[in-house]
Amino acid sequence: MNKLTKIGVSALCGSLASVSAANAGSLDVTGGATATWVSNETADTGNPIGLSSGILFTGKGELDNGTTFTLTLSNTDQSAYSAGSIALVTPGMGTFTIDQGAGGSGIDRYDDMIPTAWEETNGAGLTTGLQTVAGVGGSPNIEWKVSDDMLPDGMGLAIAVSPRATGALGANDKATSGSKNEAAGTGWDVAVEHTGLYDGLKVFAGMSQIEQALNATTGASGDRSQYALGATYAIGGATLGYQMTRDNMQDTTAAAKSYYENTAYGISFSVNDDLAISYGIHESEAHNNGAANVTNKGQSIQISYTVGGASIKIAENSVDNASYTSTTTFDKDGTTIALTLAF
Repeated sequence: MNKLTKIGVSALCGSLASVSAANAGSLDVTGGATATWVSNETADTGNPIGLSSGILFTGKGELDNGTTFTLTLSNTDQSAYSAGSIALVTPGMGTFTIDQGAGGSGIDRYDDMIPTAWEETNGAGLTTGLQTVAGVGGSPNIEWKVSDDMLPDGMGLAIAVSPRATGALGANDKATSGSKNEAAGTGWDVAVEHTGLYDGLKVFAGMSQIEQALNATTGASGDRSQYALGATYAIGGATLGYQMTRDNMQDTTAAAKSYYENTAYGISFSVNDDLAISYGIHESEAHNNGAANVTNKGQSIQISYTVGGASIKIAENSVDNASYTSTTTFDKDGTTIALTLAF
């Protein structure tokens, strides 16, 4: 009996050790803070001083079969956790990500690929109202980023699916988000890119399809489709970029926007390891039912200087026909100055 007891205890200890090893992991915390001064002409900006903080929790672990997993939770601008995702990296298969609002999945990774010294043209402190492509990346989704071992050298492929691409925020566990009566249904994205065609060249393309209920209330005449196509080219300290995107809303309602056609291009230049400058333009034409089309055009000149854990960034921005409104009050200029500290 004693012998059997010892064997049982030994086996149990071995099992516990195995479980402990399988669940071994770490939780890291990183973050940063940014202070800004925003001045927008022709607009009452009030107090121009802004402050944001960001904390990123990253949990990592490994399973017995070699699969690694990563949990990310981000907290930004004094909110409850604003985005989260779980990524499972499976040997020989690729990365499976459950995304609840972190963004960057599916075609959303190509909404604006133009190189900049700091921010996208429509995200540097001046409200443009620009409509870009997001696909299912704007909703909770599951993405499979195919392993490099399964693809030709230099090629990347990602497939994302959302069971209900309504754009609603994610829910807690054992709960749901959105409503079963909403107009949008299942959606899927395919994103592909290649960096092996020519030294310094990256080409990318993406497509999204989201089901839409066909009824008089929504005005939808078919499923919503989105497309992205473009390239970036790095040579020396300079990087050039050009891309086209399209969002087919399929809305037949009078005076509604049927689709958007976007063109973006720009250049960035790294003077040295610390100093970078850039210039970018993003044009978006809204095609309206029964009304004249309107082109929203944003421009941004940016400079960024980094020393240690601190960065000083300046953006001089302008937009014509902001939010696709063709009146002079929607032609705006602005300057944003930022101090960013990373920890």
